[in-house]
Amino acid sequence: MTRLHFTELGSGVPVIMCHGFPGLGYSWRHQMRAVADAGFRAIAPDMLGYGSSPAPEDATEYTHDRITAGLLGILDELDAEHGVFVGQDFGAPAVWQTALRAPERVKGLALLSVPYDPDRLPSRPTELYAKVAEQHFFHVHYFQQRGVAEAELGAAPRQFLQRLFFALSGDFHYLDVWQYPSEGNGYLDVLPDAPTLPWAWLTEHEFEHYVDAFTATGFAGGLNWYRAFDLNWERDEFHGAHLTVPATFSAGTNEPVVEMCGDRAIDRMRAHVDDLRGVHLIDGAGHWVQQERPAEVNRHLVDFLKGL
Repeated sequence: MTRLHFTELGSGVPVIMCHGFPGLGYSWRHQMRAVADAGFRAIAPDMLGYGSSPAPEDATEYTHDRITAGLLGILDELDAEHGVFVGQDFGAPAVWQTALRAPERVKGLALLSVPYDPDRLPSRPTELYAKVAEQHFFHVHYFQQRGVAEAELGAAPRQFLQRLFFALSGDFHYLDVWQYPSEGNGYLDVLPDAPTLPWAWLTEHEFEHYVDAFTATGFAGGLNWYRAFDLNWERDEFHGAHLTVPATFSAGTNEPVVEMCGDRAIDRMRAHVDDLRGVHLIDGAGHWVQQERPAEVNRHLVDFLKGL
């Protein structure tokens, strides 16, 4: 089991907050104090492949079973019987897989941006992504070939982070990148130019924290999460499963994941989460909902925590 680096604040039942790509434990900076003040122990790990946590080169280290083991390892390190898990982007499936594999250790789930998906793709994910990429640029397909995205993004971390943070925020319609073909384009070729910082939700100081971290580590660790899709598909033993632990969901009304999946995705979640205590759609927010609208996210999260 790989030990993850994490920061913590407060005491009580652990609330482990898991980020996605390209994030850090720092992505929960607005939630740490709110969770601690509510009487809980706020924990924000750098997920596997990011920041100060290890970044294995082999994509097999990023499968659901390995990620679950790392998250449960945090509970073990804290000598905690159970905890609440919060996940955004890749962090959402990471925490719901933990609840499926070890429900006795999960007191509750707060999912952000990505609704619970009980379905298994009909064929190997990379085959489906390749078909999508025949129609337009699709970053998930572009990320599959080892070394290509690492070289492009690692050569320009500041430019990439600024463009992606803007493109996935509520201030841009991310699916506009689909107007570009795959042929001859990298990710930076299709992402929009970003306005000068600071933004309403991101200061220059906060942005520099990300730039420094990814300049030091590169993006290979985060990209390996995408390269584990086929492995997870092959090993999937929970398709169609119901989540039985208490859960809540929050996302922006401009969330591209929900737009791509359609309203059906939230309906499927409602049908497969037995104790869904809230679905909160935050007006105008995009993919980085906990950073773009921290007050609303904190209110919903703390209400959920106190109701457990």
